Amino acid sequence: MNLLTGRSARVWAGFGGASVLLFAVAPLALSDFRLGLLAKYLCTAMVAVGVCLAWGRGGLLTLGQGVFFGLGGYAMAMHLKIADAGPGNLPDFMQLYGTATELPWWWKPFENPLFALAATVLLPMAVAALLGLFIFRRRVKGAYFAILSQALAAALAIWLIGQQATTGGTNGLTDIQGFFGYSLDDPVNQRMVYFVIAAALLLLIVIARQLINSRYGELLVAVRDSEERVRFLGYDPANVKLVAYVVAAGMAGLAGALFVPAVGIISPALIGIVPSIEFVIGAAVGGRASLVGAVLGAVAVAWAKTALSEEFPAAWTYFQGLLFIVALAFLPGGLASLAVLVRRRKATTEKKPTVIPVGEAA
Repeated sequence: MNLLTGRSARVWAGFGGASVLLFAVAPLALSDFRLGLLAKYLCTAMVAVGVCLAWGRGGLLTLGQGVFFGLGGYAMAMHLKIADAGPGNLPDFMQLYGTATELPWWWKPFENPLFALAATVLLPMAVAALLGLFIFRRRVKGAYFAILSQALAAALAIWLIGQQATTGGTNGLTDIQGFFGYSLDDPVNQRMVYFVIAAALLLLIVIARQLINSRYGELLVAVRDSEERVRFLGYDPANVKLVAYVVAAGMAGLAGALFVPAVGIISPALIGIVPSIEFVIGAAVGGRASLVGAVLGAVAVAWAKTALSEEFPAAWTYFQGLLFIVALAFLPGGLASLAVLVRRRKATTEKKPTVIPVGEAA
């Protein structure tokens, strides 16, 4: 009981420390530009929380999180573009590229802000549920699941590029000016968006931790380690994996939705194969089985991409791929595993009995 109490105290202390850093230290220490970059990185960390649940605990190498990130992002951007255009007007890109005189039928529901907000999370979860039922019922797993999920990300990006008149094509939905009545040109409102993103990240961490520490979390690990034994015990591994996949999709969708006001754009280049791999790389480097490790790893990799790609634009992609390979081959647990090893070694040293010489004992 004391061990559980101490562990719980450390968790809440860490959560409090993270809250202070995000809500007090960062806004005071960073300029508006750097705070905007941090908001972008935190959106990547939100996806990493879902990756930690699905891959770190469930063994599902989700190389297609860009699909759900994009669905959430486009759902939010569609509403914001309609709001920017004003009542009765078409979004600017439709006037430039399209010949329509009214909104396409599948755009019209996104005029309602409540529908758009719900769609940013529920639409990715619904798509994940349909895909998951098809994939897991057929017992597709391992590398086949990873390749299939990556193919879905490529397919979505190609489809979006081909629908220039209704999705903006290669450019995507750009130049987003407002966020539910607030101008994104105002630095105060940009900080408000950052605080919303930071709060959403902390909320997702709490949700993921509750799932991981619940009975379901134990069952998810059991499915990862020995799927056939779980099936023998009367559980359906497909349903267990489906829940993790759907929850991770919802988290990615929310991240994509908040990414839009933080950056002001969503495009196929942000949701295809490469971004999907980047989401996984961050979690792998930090530690896919650790929520804290996955979040910090995602932020670190996103920051490194911004910093190093400016200096080495041609070589950064290769470095990123090498980083992923090295993490999986030589440090499967990520950087978080180093902290675990240090704690275990320290605990072993403290528990090691003191050897008293025979002469002194007498």
